[in-house]
Amino acid sequence: ARKLTQQLNEYADSMFPGKYNSDFAVQVTSIIPDAQQFSISFSNNNLNGHTKVLEGYISSKTRVCVTVGMMTTGYDCEDIINLCLMRPIFSPTDFIQIKGRGTRTYTFFHKIKEDGYMEEYKKDKENFKLFDFFATCEYFEEKFNYDEVLELPPTGTGSGGGGGGINIDEYETTQPDPLSSYVESPVGLHGMKIDRKFYEQFEETLKNDDTVREHYERGDMKAAEEHIREELFDKPEDFFNLEKLRKAVHLDRRLWLWEIIEKAFGGIDRFKSKDELLDEELDKFVSIHKPGASHISQIRNFFNAYVTDNEIRDIIENKEYNRLATNPKVTIADLKALEEWRDVVPEYVKDYVSLNTFI
Repeated sequence: ARKLTQQLNEYADSMFPGKYNSDFAVQVTSIIPDAQQFSISFSNNNLNGHTKVLEGYISSKTRVCVTVGMMTTGYDCEDIINLCLMRPIFSPTDFIQIKGRGTRTYTFFHKIKEDGYMEEYKKDKENFKLFDFFATCEYFEEKFNYDEVLELPPTGTGSGGGGGGINIDEYETTQPDPLSSYVESPVGLHGMKIDRKFYEQFEETLKNDDTVREHYERGDMKAAEEHIREELFDKPEDFFNLEKLRKAVHLDRRLWLWEIIEKAFGGIDRFKSKDELLDEELDKFVSIHKPGASHISQIRNFFNAYVTDNEIRDIIENKEYNRLATNPKVTIADLKALEEWRDVVPEYVKDYVSLNTFI
């Protein structure tokens, strides 16, 4: 870690002379004093002060943290967009923890003064990149045996303090190490194999839990959920939790624990997407209010936007319709075309639709 940090700072100084003064990369490992505070400062975008590359943009002067175990210990930095793996990883749990740091959602925000006016820029984090120098993704996708039954090590019989550990020889070379190839592989809609196996493992855990099964068969879903949260979530080695499970199935909306339980025991065969649930909610609205065919298209667009977009709801509820002039989802013309439905839809949504489902 020390050597890599030094190389990154030397490279940054050659690229941006005098800009970082060895603060471009920082080593954050257990041998470094205040390492925990470094990780907190990096997460809060103020490690070694703020960057001056872009005026008005708040971000750390330090751009890279070089670490060994920081990414597997619950570290949370939502705006990470680049992760680099520079050592082999053989633990599925560690790999899920590490790559999960990049999957957090985030909205980048920047204010800048132009021509005497303060302009605000927002951009959602749409993806992140994992630079994999040791074929870790390939290993867990193609080579790792998820069905292997691991044998526990023999229990010691002595009263001593344990073995003497393992000696690992170090190797250092000064020969150039050019990057032989560079391949960018986007992750598809079905996600990585390790994510699917992670979810399947949790389903099997539920099926084999007699308490969960008993509560489910009695129809006591609340008791089943409480047991899962208390006895199965956030426990070593797998650290299951609802957010990880949602990411594992690559669902485009909030996943509820009751849905996971239902699927595990055959109550449902799959999780419905956000669009499918929106269509169901719209069908209920149409069956109750029976709007004319001439308004269905406008109602569908407005209904979906109002349910899924917090800014649209804020505009409508505060009657700040001038903000629609620059909104791509609902325009002022769209709102006028709705006529009386622009009031009926919001009232219906407030009374009958659970907005949390669509977050």
